[in-house]
This record gives sequence, structure tokens and C-alpha cells, in this order.
Amino acid sequence: MAGKKKYQFESKIHVYRATKRMTQQELADLVGVSRQTIMQLERNRYNPSMLLAYSIARVFDVSIEELFDFKEEEK
Repeated sequence: MAGKKKYQFESKIHVYRATKRMTQQELADLVGVSRQTIMQLERNRYNPSMLLAYSIARVFDVSIEELFDFKEEEK
């Protein structure tokens, strides 16, 4: 059995949020999570569910791929 690949992501939520002059709390309220969740997402310390990633992308009218950069971890 082949080894499981690991991936990492980098969030651009803070960039899109800044362009809309939106606070973390305002974004959190729009997508139904806490401000702490948005903070952890922006610091790349939390992997969002697909539903949450989609909800945030919809707020900014972008695709999930535009909101997050996914890459394979280097070994």
C-alpha cells in the first residue's frame, strides 16, 4: 500500500476580507462560525470543512481554489 500523501494549504481569507473592509467578526457572522475560527483559518491553523470553505468563497464571490492555495507537503 502506498504512503498517504499529506497536503497543506494557505488561506487568503485575510486578503479578501481586507479588500472588503470586513472584520473577522462580520465574516464569522455571515458564515455562522466564531471569530476565533476565522482567526485560525487566516493563520493556517485550521482546515475548514468543504461547506465552510464554500460559504466563505461565496461571501467573496470567488472559487475555493482562489481562496486557498493547496500544495503537497515536501518530504
